[in-house]
Amino acid sequence: MNNLYLLISPLIILLVNSFFIKKNFLKSLTGDRHQLFIEKKNIPLSGGVFLFIFSIIPFFTNIEFYFFFTIFLIGVLSDTKILKSAKIRFMIQIVTIVALVINFNFVINDLRIPFLNLLLENKIFSYLFFSFCLLIVTNGTNFIDGLNGLVLGYYTIVLSFVLNLELSNNFGVNQEYIIYYIIILAYLLIFNFLNKLYLGDSGSYFLGFLVGILLISIYKQYPLFSPFYVVLLLWYPCFENLFSILRKYRFNSSPLKADNKHLHQLLFYYNYKKFNFSKLYANNIASLTINLVNLIFFLIGSNYIYDSSIQIIIILILLFIYILSYLFLFNFRFNKNN
Repeated sequence: MNNLYLLISPLIILLVNSFFIKKNFLKSLTGDRHQLFIEKKNIPLSGGVFLFIFSIIPFFTNIEFYFFFTIFLIGVLSDTKILKSAKIRFMIQIVTIVALVINFNFVINDLRIPFLNLLLENKIFSYLFFSFCLLIVTNGTNFIDGLNGLVLGYYTIVLSFVLNLELSNNFGVNQEYIIYYIIILAYLLIFNFLNKLYLGDSGSYFLGFLVGILLISIYKQYPLFSPFYVVLLLWYPCFENLFSILRKYRFNSSPLKADNKHLHQLLFYYNYKKFNFSKLYANNIASLTINLVNLIFFLIGSNYIYDSSIQIIIILILLFIYILSYLFLFNFRFNKNN
């Protein structure tokens, strides 16, 4: 990768982002109920645009491009309020992801669970199962995209572990491109932390979709390490999605309807009220806290990438921490005394 290109990338982001602000393009006034975590400013939802532009060169063949572009476009239409219906967005995602899975035979036969392996021998079940997995991580990434630095920081950490373990070599993706993408994410992370740009639905959908495909593909090409290591690296957006669906079902709310009861939002509120932080500071501290916890457990799991039992134990511990934290923060948020 051209070093000059990487050096001027921040300038490209700055100039294009300034243009978006000036022209009110992809603007966000943080007016939605689930976005009220920063002072109301005209911050562009430009992160997805940069992710898409900077991703075209390293990762896509001509055929793959159309699938990634469709996921990105769904997010853009959502960000611009052209496509307001969450149901329609979800249906287009389903068609796109199922088509990609079938077109590239995107299936794995061994997940170290005998009963599931038996079911995966059926092509239709296998296609549906992996389509479901990609839908969960894609939409789960959008669910956790509520704080500055949370999604960008999370996936920067994930890709760093992929790079450190040299798993990408077995996938056929040049490590230089992984380094390139981590640097781009780091640039966007800085702008995001400074509250200069947001990912938007286009960015969160696109990034979750991209990394989900990357990790599953790596395991497909190199199935020696535990598939539960992939689950570990993607546990947070996936569990946030599944937990939110169950939570909303419990309170008779549509799983497609946005709310402000996600873990990261409750943690933001706790920081804001308990410690009297400014909104921006409470926001950034919350995202750093969540990513730090994940970093610690990813470090532990990376020492046992071939041991499924340890990977499962680590995942269960993280789920336990999540649920306990959620119950505590939920009680604090909706306690009338707070």
